[in-house]
Amino acid sequence: MRVLGVDPGLTRCGVGVVEGVAGRPLTMLGVGVVRTPADAETGHRLVAIERGIEEWLDRYEPERVAVERVFSQHNVRTVMGTAQASAVAILCASRRGIPVALHTPSEVKAAVTGSGRAEKAQVGAMVTRLLRLAAPPKPADAADALALAICHIWRAPAQNRLQRAVAAHQAATARPAAAVGRRTAVAPPAVAARRPPSTGQSPGTDQPPATALPPGTDQPPASPRTPQGTPQAGRQAAPAAAPHVPDASKGRTS
Repeated sequence: MRVLGVDPGLTRCGVGVVEGVAGRPLTMLGVGVVRTPADAETGHRLVAIERGIEEWLDRYEPERVAVERVFSQHNVRTVMGTAQASAVAILCASRRGIPVALHTPSEVKAAVTGSGRAEKAQVGAMVTRLLRLAAPPKPADAADALALAICHIWRAPAQNRLQRAVAAHQAATARPAAAVGRRTAVAPPAVAARRPPSTGQSPGTDQPPATALPPGTDQPPASPRTPQGTPQAGRQAAPAAAPHVPDASKGRTS
């Protein structure tokens, strides 16, 4: 893997190219600094940085570009300049379709020296040792760029495995969710069957139709009564009493 490391900055933008794989000796292919005059306008300085990075991309054709992630500082002006230079490096790589990785200074120091709080001198000494150089690269921005490239080569396999595991987990989680969504899809409401109206009722109502009143009356007509003495329907008439017959034996004399 060939990686271009970029330590962004407006005055000095460190660049370095390292080739190799994790677990094997690494080789430095080039190191340098893209400089811009401090008294120039910001736009002209960014254009100069863009041209310098484009030359390094043309010369070494890296497979990856590692850029230092901008972190908060007390000097806002320095942070703004670093962020602008970082954006130029990301733009140049992305325009060519080269993947870009961002690493914090603590990640780079921990990968190269084993401590996230190492000083710049310690980082330069470890870069010299890892790349088998005769002397530490100067200035420190160049050494930081090489450290970025080394950090990405060593961390890339673990990051790739982590990304594949996360993608597989998301895909496995999405499949059951999609299946549940299909099963629980809301069906269109069924049209309720209309009940045929009952006899004597108006269609679409459950109450019997109102009785029309005769003209000039306010009360409904009374229901017809059953004549007195006439058994009503459904009732049985009481049986008639049998006629009294005198007993003939009581009137006889012995």
